[in-house]
Amino acid sequence: MTVIIRDGKFSEDEWLGAGGSFIPLEQFDLDTHERDKETTGLDIANSTDADAIVGLLGLVSAIRIPFPSFTDGRGFSLAKRLRQLGFEGLLRANGHVLADQYPLALRCGFDEVEMPAPQAGRQPEKQWRDSITRVQANYLDRLTGRNSSADKKESA
Repeated sequence: MTVIIRDGKFSEDEWLGAGGSFIPLEQFDLDTHERDKETTGLDIANSTDADAIVGLLGLVSAIRIPFPSFTDGRGFSLAKRLRQLGFEGLLRANGHVLADQYPLALRCGFDEVEMPAPQAGRQPEKQWRDSITRVQANYLDRLTGRNSSADKKESA
């Protein structure tokens, strides 16, 4: 069983629950015409060249990128590049992402994190909620005035 972390909260897998499925990149070209974009997701390796798959981005509504180790940050770079190339669908980190890395995952364009339940049990939901506040009240946002709620707290 897996746990999905979205908006700093543990939740069920709504995308898979709605009939979505992930297809490994190496199997994707088979019978592509028979797939519904809304329920098709792509599993890609964290070493995938985003520019090489740009033609597939319009054929899927979700992409899942593995994190085999919390020290392997290639998935963050890949997510950022996919967003730069215009991918607007669901972007999911899968595997060893720490709550402390969650702000970076969000900044790179991930929508959610998927991990095995035992791993999620070692990082309580409160850690994920607390880490999301670092994204919402960061220095750059305060400097540029994009986070008026943080500015109001500081001036009070």
